[in-house]
Amino acid sequence: MKRKSLSRREFLALTSLGVTGAYVGLQTGAARAMMGGGGMGGGMGGGTTVINPPPGAMLKDPAEAVKNSNGVYELAVEEAQVNVNGTLATLLTYNGQFPGPVIRAKRGESLRVQLRNNLPYTTGKNILGHTRNITNLHTHGLHVSPNEPADSMMVQLKPGEIYDYIYDLGAEEPGHLNFYHPHVHGLVAEQYWGGLAGPLVIEDETPVLAGYETHVMVLKDLTLSGYAPEPYTSAMEYMHGKEGNMVMVNGQVNPVLKIRPGQVQRWRIVNASNARFYKLSLESHSIWLVGTDGGLLDKPYQLSSLLLSPGERVDILVRANQAAKSYRFLSLPYNRGGMSGQQQVTLMTLNYSGTKVNGSLPAVVNPAAKRVAMDTTSLPRRTLTLSMMQMKGYINGQTFVDMDNACQVMSHLGGWEVWEVVNQSGMDHPFHQHVNSAQVLSITGGDSGYASLYTGIPAWKDVVIVPRMGRVTLLVPVMDWPGMTMFHCHIIEHEDIGMMGVWDIMEMPM
Repeated sequence: MKRKSLSRREFLALTSLGVTGAYVGLQTGAARAMMGGGGMGGGMGGGTTVINPPPGAMLKDPAEAVKNSNGVYELAVEEAQVNVNGTLATLLTYNGQFPGPVIRAKRGESLRVQLRNNLPYTTGKNILGHTRNITNLHTHGLHVSPNEPADSMMVQLKPGEIYDYIYDLGAEEPGHLNFYHPHVHGLVAEQYWGGLAGPLVIEDETPVLAGYETHVMVLKDLTLSGYAPEPYTSAMEYMHGKEGNMVMVNGQVNPVLKIRPGQVQRWRIVNASNARFYKLSLESHSIWLVGTDGGLLDKPYQLSSLLLSPGERVDILVRANQAAKSYRFLSLPYNRGGMSGQQQVTLMTLNYSGTKVNGSLPAVVNPAAKRVAMDTTSLPRRTLTLSMMQMKGYINGQTFVDMDNACQVMSHLGGWEVWEVVNQSGMDHPFHQHVNSAQVLSITGGDSGYASLYTGIPAWKDVVIVPRMGRVTLLVPVMDWPGMTMFHCHIIEHEDIGMMGVWDIMEMPM
């Protein structure tokens, strides 16, 4: 059966259902230890838990998606059995793979993806009152049209239905990592939590980084209940956001990656967790940032650690310039608020192995990358205030119910705007806007290293952390693509309980 899209009436009916779950206290005990031999490694003081599972198997990069004879990537959303740290669990997958396969494309292409919903038919509803197993595809980070047949959130597929997505990549930025996942309001968190996410790479147009051994890394946490992802059982899980007791890289717990002494490797990393923040650090090493959400930077930036919130991506270089032994790739303790546990987690083990090479870092990566210099005093200004209460999320005092009942921003195509995003809640919110990346003008509060980094380098961002009781100012280009799109918190549960608005990008009047 082939389905184009929902009618507006059908869409409103599906998205207008309210919260039905009862208030139940958040169960935090599972977040205290890893499963399957990866227990706690001792305390650090101050309530921090060290999670240091033993080194596992060699790191495997996600599978590569393959086009069919018509040049189309075929993605089937289906339940499949996956080995999760020694347990054969039934997850939600794309093509039976966890994480989903890497889709690769180039600027100027017409990217074509056929999505098939192979989930079983059901009339069952989740605790928010939404009928399960309806899905769609959001190409997170792509600068593409929000209209059909591209990145439209109006497309919703019931089990057995198919949709042909076509994305015009003529205005894309080369050399950046994106990812794809579902975006049906009220259902995103449990589908994403259950395994539905995969990398999407827009290939480089510069040879500068071509010679480096490169790995795509999908960071994802999960808790299993028996042989399935732990279900949502309380509204409080949506308020706080789920964090799992297994933290994985490409579906593996503490995999081992070999590096030759002196070698430089390129790691392209996406945080595909629902709510977990990662403060990345490679033991005894620097990391060199060369790309962010929206593309490559002008040069490498040396860092000791790098904060990565849900939905953010980074492109880094690591150089094996220490004594030849094993080193831990860590997520350092970070308190995002919302009762999240402060944990130090070993994500991966880097093992020096083989003969020495003389690797070097590039002096220049993308000379076209610059911070925009303009007088912003006369630009249109928006203020978006994020808040939470009574088991719902709000933007400017409105919780998302449907496209006609939400915080709405109307912009005209072809100009620039300044958005101030204010956080009035007690936890950090990663703010994500579809279609157009932005540059960060200022960040008040939160992690000082994160603020100084992204207000100083020529980075384009479609996700930025708005610190609790703080604010962020963004310079937003409104270019290329008119249509109705979204902005929301990328703690996925917060999106599902209403911390989402509608961005109506209109053609300039004649």
